[in-house]
Amino acid sequence: MAAGILLGALVGLVMGLTGAGGGILAVPLLMFGLHLSLPQAAPIGLLAVGIASALGALAGLRLGIVRYRAAMLVAAIGLAVSPLGLWLAHRLDTRILGLAFAAVLLWVAFRNIAAARAGDAMPEPARSAPPCVRDAHSGRFVWTSRCAVRLSLAGGLAGVLSGLLGVGGGFVMVPALQRYTDLAMQSVVRTSLAIIALISLGSVAGAIGNGQLRMDLALPFTLGALGGMLAGGKLASRLPGGYLKMAFGAVCVLVAAGMAVRALA
Repeated sequence: MAAGILLGALVGLVMGLTGAGGGILAVPLLMFGLHLSLPQAAPIGLLAVGIASALGALAGLRLGIVRYRAAMLVAAIGLAVSPLGLWLAHRLDTRILGLAFAAVLLWVAFRNIAAARAGDAMPEPARSAPPCVRDAHSGRFVWTSRCAVRLSLAGGLAGVLSGLLGVGGGFVMVPALQRYTDLAMQSVVRTSLAIIALISLGSVAGAIGNGQLRMDLALPFTLGALGGMLAGGKLASRLPGGYLKMAFGAVCVLVAAGMAVRALA
């Protein structure tokens, strides 16, 4: 139990410091720290990330910066396709899954290191006419087929990765919302957290129904993650964002290397 709480606290600390994408380290830490397989670790990581993301999304709802209708649409698409990822996870060789996870970690590392080198934020594509824009009076998205397709594809990718690798998908949703909407960054992060929470907790419900979630490991890990996230959130404002992104990217590279070695061993 103590090991689970400590590992959860580390994941929560990273989430609090780096934002929505930090939960990607949950599954590797569970695999290395508690010697679980990827399919065993995935629902535990999703539970912790889902609850932590839900708390962040609720705070955003109170501030009125979560586009909850868009979040529900994207999450519904993600949940509809997550069984496909789960189906693949139970049929692919664990070595392939491990290498796929390493590849995702390297992609996340690249984005964060590039963001750190470019400044405190990733260089964004031209935002003169994104597919999803808000009505000037209501603040709600003006839904068009172009907008719906773009966000649905992002939600589908997040859902497949949730079922396949046990990741919430924040590293997919944050850049997607930046690229396809006219939301401010704070709203992007909080809306992404709402999507992650819905997809993650929906996937966890499926895992519970199939008897695939070990509650004796999941509960202490989740409690640790919540405590770590609160601590990380307080520290984040005191540390330079560029250094945090660079450090997180470096950690992702190291963890990716470990996942690759484990998969090939």
